[in-house]
Amino acid sequence: MSDLSVANNASKAGFDVAAVRRDFPILSQQVNGKPLVYLDNGASAQKPVAVLDAMDRYYREMHSNVHRGAHSLGDRATTAFEGARETVRRFLNAESTRQIIWTRGTTEAINLVANGLAPRLREGDEILVSHMEHHANIVPWQMVAERTGARVVPVQVHPNGELDLDSFNSLLGERTRVLAITHVSNVLGTVNPIAPLIEQAKARGVITVVDGAQAVPHFRPDMQALDCDFYTFSSHKLFGPTGIGVLYGREQLLEEIPPYQGGGEMIERVSFERTTWNTLPYKFEAGTPAIAEAVGLGAAIDYVEGLDRQAMEAAEAALLTRANDLVGTVPGMSVIGTAQNKVPVLSFKIEGLHPSDIGTLLDQQGIAIRTGHHCAMPLMDFYGVPGTARASFAFYNTLEEVDQLFTGLQKIQRLFA
Repeated sequence: MSDLSVANNASKAGFDVAAVRRDFPILSQQVNGKPLVYLDNGASAQKPVAVLDAMDRYYREMHSNVHRGAHSLGDRATTAFEGARETVRRFLNAESTRQIIWTRGTTEAINLVANGLAPRLREGDEILVSHMEHHANIVPWQMVAERTGARVVPVQVHPNGELDLDSFNSLLGERTRVLAITHVSNVLGTVNPIAPLIEQAKARGVITVVDGAQAVPHFRPDMQALDCDFYTFSSHKLFGPTGIGVLYGREQLLEEIPPYQGGGEMIERVSFERTTWNTLPYKFEAGTPAIAEAVGLGAAIDYVEGLDRQAMEAAEAALLTRANDLVGTVPGMSVIGTAQNKVPVLSFKIEGLHPSDIGTLLDQQGIAIRTGHHCAMPLMDFYGVPGTARASFAFYNTLEEVDQLFTGLQKIQRLFA
């Protein structure tokens, strides 16, 4: 039986995409007179009614600042806020909510970790990243390296988009202090074998930082199984609101590294002579947090966890299979990133067409994709392209929408032939 047949059977058994789509009101609209086909999920996923309702209910019924409020609204808000933290802990299978830090997103989380680890770095130390990293997992380390004299060293990738493990093994050495690696590439869709990479790094005493922004929409990572030091993701890619994300950290390291920002909430006692820090996780959460957004993220996780995950993953695999099967129907089209293990992301180019033109012309047909360098310029340099067009799929997309994408690409190709 083909992968597509298996996926279709699984979908029929436990995954009703039509019912799921009704949970996402934005998907029912028209764009440029055409039904919206939203294929930009890797940049930001859409939000189910459950998330919209949870945030609306928070503002209508319980809005107050959290912690220390001596009134009922404050208690309700705090219960909802900390309940969302527990939801994240459960989703990640972390040992304690003390390990779950609210941030504005993956970018802030990596900046927090990079700055927190800076005092440990010395001249000549090495920070290992990969050629497929998002800028958010490159630039913060470069900034810290400039201050400390450390070096950012990239692990190579193979032309098919898989990590070059020989390159990794040769670069992981005595000077390596940090391994900062993406779980899933936002451009290629490649799922990296991070478990053995973490194991090898830990054997050398290297601190491990995993960018999970593109992983969590597609599968559930297990912190106790991975045993990494830090793991981070953004809410808005996991069908939750913008403006909030999560940093998971090993508790001992979180205790040791200094706060990233100062202000209210993150303190224990303040005097002009000395300030002491609050306990975890609040030590890293200066100021009034994004309360409604935390509630929304908790609702998003509950929603996704309420789906048949095996059927959902099979349905997503079917989308990618269909897309790959149709690539040959567009003359001059080639895919960037053909790793064996990947999530449903299709980065591509069409000979003679600029990616931005492809995106604009697809938009006229109601089809939303992403074009450009995708915040991964070193990877674009590796492939020798200024950018790509990228269709990134979610569980609410349909096989018919994949067909519409390729019908649209065929029209564009004929227009310029």
